[in-house]
Amino acid sequence: MLVFFYLLYKITSMASEKRGKLNKLLRNWPSGMIGTIPWFEGHGIYQQLLHDYKKNGWIEQLGSGAYRKAGDRVNWANGLNALQVQLKLPIHVGGKSALELRGFEHFVTAGEGGFLYLFSDSPTKLPSWFKNGRWDRRVSFKLLRLFPTEPKIGLSSHSVTTVEISISTPERAILEVLELVPKHQSFEEARLLMEGLVGLRAKMVQSLLEQCRSVKAKRLFLYLAENCNHTWFKKLDPARIDLGRGKRVIVPGGSFDSKYQITVARTGGSQVKTTKGKVA
Repeated sequence: MLVFFYLLYKITSMASEKRGKLNKLLRNWPSGMIGTIPWFEGHGIYQQLLHDYKKNGWIEQLGSGAYRKAGDRVNWANGLNALQVQLKLPIHVGGKSALELRGFEHFVTAGEGGFLYLFSDSPTKLPSWFKNGRWDRRVSFKLLRLFPTEPKIGLSSHSVTTVEISISTPERAILEVLELVPKHQSFEEARLLMEGLVGLRAKMVQSLLEQCRSVKAKRLFLYLAENCNHTWFKKLDPARIDLGRGKRVIVPGGSFDSKYQITVARTGGSQVKTTKGKVA
């Protein structure tokens, strides 16, 4: 009989402990937040408890290692916040997506709002639950090692639907766009985007260009900025920027710019038709 009451006591105590942990978990779980395994473990919730909570309908699984509160609505920003804050992954919103979020959406090609451009400066894999998530945007993720020595330069916090995420500043975002020309980004749209960046900070631009390892992106940046006649361009010091050696073919069959030694889709002035040089 004593054994029976002891077992009953243990079962009751365990059930009470589970309910207590669940109540505490739900209190500390903001609406819309996606919980990952490290976050749960930080709250003393391990795999078996997660299985029980899911089985009882208190939480819903988004994929391996990610959950939401039952009935809660989540979006890509919630997911990215979990990647950056909980999983500590070096992933950020960049390129055209960063420009769009910063208010330059009218310069982005119509229909591009359906993509979410994510980048990393170090080899990283997106968790399957995020990559295959049913977001309102299609995810494009690329490794861009533009700033190997200072991977966080030109990144800042930005609020999206009350969630804080790390995204590129406009100065870094346009360099990320230019690095993708011509394979994943058209030259013409890149030029249009540069035309709209009238308020870039010269000091930030200078720092980024000095740290950037892509000769192609730097030459194309300076070429477009100069041709757009931006005021901030005149404050730059090109002598401190390593532009490498040799020619670069950015647009095969285009026109050669003798100053920056690049072949682009532009004629006139000092340009001459050529396709010689290293293909970007």
